[in-house]
Amino acid sequence: MKPGRNLIQIWLALLAFPVLNLHPSTASAQPVTQVAAGGYHSLFLKSDGSLWAMGYNGYGELGDGTGLIETNLPELIVASNVTAIAAGAAHTLFLKTDGSLWAMGCNNNGELGDGTDGAAYDSFTLPEQIVASNVMAIAAGYEHSLFLMNDGSLWVMGWNQYGQLGDGTYDSTNLPEQIVASNVTAIAAGAYSSLFLKSDGSLWAMGDNGHGQLGDGTDNNDASLPEEIVDGNVTAIAAGLGHSLFLKSDGSLWGMGWNLFGQLGDGTDNDDTNLPEQITDGGVTAIAAGWYHSLFLKSDGSLWAMGYNGDGELGDGTCINTNLPGQIVAGNVTAIAAGEYHSLFLKSDGSLWGMGWNEYGQLGDGTYNFDAIGPEQILGAYNRITVQPLGVTNAQLSFVGVALKNYALDRSRSLTPANWIPQATNPAGSFGALVFTNPPDATTNNFWRIRLVQ
Repeated sequence: MKPGRNLIQIWLALLAFPVLNLHPSTASAQPVTQVAAGGYHSLFLKSDGSLWAMGYNGYGELGDGTGLIETNLPELIVASNVTAIAAGAAHTLFLKTDGSLWAMGCNNNGELGDGTDGAAYDSFTLPEQIVASNVMAIAAGYEHSLFLMNDGSLWVMGWNQYGQLGDGTYDSTNLPEQIVASNVTAIAAGAYSSLFLKSDGSLWAMGDNGHGQLGDGTDNNDASLPEEIVDGNVTAIAAGLGHSLFLKSDGSLWGMGWNLFGQLGDGTDNDDTNLPEQITDGGVTAIAAGWYHSLFLKSDGSLWAMGYNGDGELGDGTCINTNLPGQIVAGNVTAIAAGEYHSLFLKSDGSLWGMGWNEYGQLGDGTYNFDAIGPEQILGAYNRITVQPLGVTNAQLSFVGVALKNYALDRSRSLTPANWIPQATNPAGSFGALVFTNPPDATTNNFWRIRLVQ
């Protein structure tokens, strides 16, 4: 697998101040709220429900209608109403507010679930609707996909060579197939294996078990039907290439499977385990599993990482693997995602950060081939307008947006109703910095908005 838009009415910020009493201030707008990391592409959502993508696009996984044209800057794909995202090796899934499931990208083995596969059409470069409503959760593996319906039923589609679909066969399917009828609450898709939780807190697994990643006490015995691994108290799950992670209700972190690079974080290298082992005894709130590395968050907002680090995906400033968890960021981290060789995370100010492999622009920092061995800010606390008075009658409005995109500044004297009058359109700089200098109306308040126009 390694391989210009119309005007968009997105209010990026809104601010008001009286001219005769100017004070620097800020106003928050659309922060980044979710992240997903695939093979060589990345996705994120903003709080306005817009879906953005960057990185490799050889199979149309970015969903921008082009295919083959990768991008090293965030690109708007869907303007609104997206609620959840999942990134596979080379395909993408997302949900809308109406519960509909959409997909794009590689379809070699029917992983998009649209009734076709590689024999008919091996990729889709624009989002296509797969299920019309009632989908509540999604997960994307190497070339298979999982989703949950509102009734707690588990559905699957795609590649099934290792039994990762859990239907009792090793036959792939290009249409959604129900595996479990009810009571499923969470799902995770590894490269060739799948995990899910039931409402009683039990952990179930199916698929490839070549390194013991199913945690059933065996090796090399693939499971084509779901098998129960832990009978209760599991609250979160994550699956990588050959290892699996889960959290218990006491905040403890557990792992099983492949440990060649220390991705289990147990202090050993190349000592696989086919039974769950405890890695951290408490305080863990979120987990993510990449190809050969693992990330987790603690309740204090700190980010920790372990495993393979050849491309800097651990973000510790080196390219040295580690078999013990190391703290990467001390606090304020709210969400994490692990791709094959890159990692993403969000901070509480809505900023997006990345580290690791960047050959295809998957970090979205405007470069190619420049791996980041420490966290770099991709989208800043860019949801803020900063106001700086310039004398008595002028003000400078500063904003951080998406690099090299065009933004318009509008002004209104009232919000009841608003009458937005365009003032100027400026491009953001190479790092997203944007500055407007504009004379306010000295007789009344000025309400400002900045909106993306490209």
